[in-house]
Amino acid sequence: MSQIDDLPPLREVIAKHDLSAKKQLGQNFLFDLNLTSRIARAAGSLKDVSVIEVGPGPGGLTRALLAQGAKKVIAIEADERAIPILEEISNAYPNRLEIIHADALEIDYCKLSTGRVKIIANLPYNIATPLLTGWLSCEPWPSFFESLTLMFQKEVAQRICAKSGDKAYGRLGVLSGWRTEAQIAFDVDRSNFTPAPKVTSSIVHLTPKQIDETISLKALENVTRAAFGQRRKMLRQSLKSLGMPVADLLNAADLKGTERAEELPISAFLKLSKATMN
Repeated sequence: MSQIDDLPPLREVIAKHDLSAKKQLGQNFLFDLNLTSRIARAAGSLKDVSVIEVGPGPGGLTRALLAQGAKKVIAIEADERAIPILEEISNAYPNRLEIIHADALEIDYCKLSTGRVKIIANLPYNIATPLLTGWLSCEPWPSFFESLTLMFQKEVAQRICAKSGDKAYGRLGVLSGWRTEAQIAFDVDRSNFTPAPKVTSSIVHLTPKQIDETISLKALENVTRAAFGQRRKMLRQSLKSLGMPVADLLNAADLKGTERAEELPISAFLKLSKATMN
């Protein structure tokens, strides 16, 4: 393991503070600073960037972000046991680490920083998807962040990046594909974690893109909920739950009605959504 700063190795830090991962907090710690540095690099240059990190735990990724040149890291940690460790990192990087002891699901992220912002995190598995959908649902769009570089269970990562026709394609893939360019940067084997999870993890990098502002997020959510809620049924049946003339919706999207949700490109969902707004 390469030395990225003058702080002790993570295993020593964990032992000193008697910090063990808690399953109820979705914690799985990364001790390899080479790997955390690779995650930091996957987000691109951090020069003049404020980074928001959720669930830093013992601070392996936090240290990598600071060592890679982040102007500032805003670390949100719910586990009070990790706060003293993060304070030690803050002392080693004066005025560059802000620690917020709070529930990540209750934070107003738009107000955390001004200027260039990236969100980079080894997300706690139990809140990873709600956090992502919250960030992807920010209004106005493009959002306050330049990019998201996040760790998920590989199955969730595949859902985020899925395209029409893929087995993993669903509501999450439509939302992320509509608002971002999403790709899996690399996988992380379970053996890299303590304790080791049951599954492989993946780093996903998402970059916001321009969208048609006339289409509301709520309309898209309603359409995808109807379509994928009965994904085995043809659209002419599944869209009935919207309470609108299905024939009109299908005509507006140039669809026959015999298609199923997983076959539709995002553009078709957007046409359906726009039709529900008329």
